Amino acid sequence: MKVAYFREQGLEVFLDKLKIQGWLDLFTNTQLGCSAPELAEFYARVLVTKGTMTSEVNGVKIVVDAQKLGAILGILAAGFDIYV
Repeated sequence: MKVAYFREQGLEVFLDKLKIQGWLDLFTNTQLGCSAPELAEFYARVLVTKGTMTSEVNGVKIVVDAQKLGAILGILAAGFDIYV
């Protein structure tokens, strides 16, 4: 994610909220890496029901809630439901 682009679009409040929650590094750290095709598959199949996200990637079923996702990513989970 390019922070400068979001600033140019007047989305500083969004960036501030990510920073306060400790999520900004997650979105801007290019060293974390991810597979774009697998990420696309995850989002194409994702279903959110009562705070639980379910998807499948390469035949592997993924089921997480905000607390579990926060622990996996090493970020605060508070407020995640607002984004979902």
